[in-house]
Amino acid sequence: MQYRYEATSEKGFVQQLATNILTHGYYFYVQGYVPEGKDPREIDKKLMTKYGVEISRSQRARRKLSGLANVHYLRFERRWILLATHGDHLFKVEEAKNIRDVREHPIQAVGYSQWVKRGNFLKRGSGDDVATPDGKYRVRVLISREAYRDLRAYFLAERWNWSVERLSAELRLIPYEPYAPVRKQLLKLLFLINQKRRTAGYNRVPADVFRYRRDIVKVFEPVEEGTQRQAA
Repeated sequence: MQYRYEATSEKGFVQQLATNILTHGYYFYVQGYVPEGKDPREIDKKLMTKYGVEISRSQRARRKLSGLANVHYLRFERRWILLATHGDHLFKVEEAKNIRDVREHPIQAVGYSQWVKRGNFLKRGSGDDVATPDGKYRVRVLISREAYRDLRAYFLAERWNWSVERLSAELRLIPYEPYAPVRKQLLKLLFLINQKRRTAGYNRVPADVFRYRRDIVKVFEPVEEGTQRQAA
């Protein structure tokens, strides 16, 4: 099966990292940009050949059983990222100075921040009424700190006192996919907006202004014109 690595949208790039790569223990990463004037596919070929990315699932399984690392590669436009699992690999040697651990250093890309942390989901043992954190690693996708600051400034500086209809329409244009942490960020923004509106005697903006289900996209399929929303 041909190895697919070129995401055709920002949504797809974020989705592939969050749901198909990071969830499988690919915590160690290096990312970069293809310089202007260079063909991205030449960089793709160079990196994937050097680090043996294009291998089958069975080969990946055998490497994992042997305690060796596996590597995935993903690119959107000129942004690329290499990620590896635990274990020995040429990637770990050649990129030692640049490698980051997503559990400590979130991946900052296309307006999002993605990182992996131990969850605080409570799990009850059989016959035990005491719930304890399950301690499993989970992927968290947020609007990046800088992008979220820009959103807050944009809406809280001048737009908070618009009519409910006009402000609602503007809030619906926020391009970020509503992963659970993103929803919390947007609801916090809405709380701050409504706090100012309440103080000034304006009607509140309802919470149903936001989408609560994210779009599931085909990561490597062509995007229909006009459907790609750009993150700030």
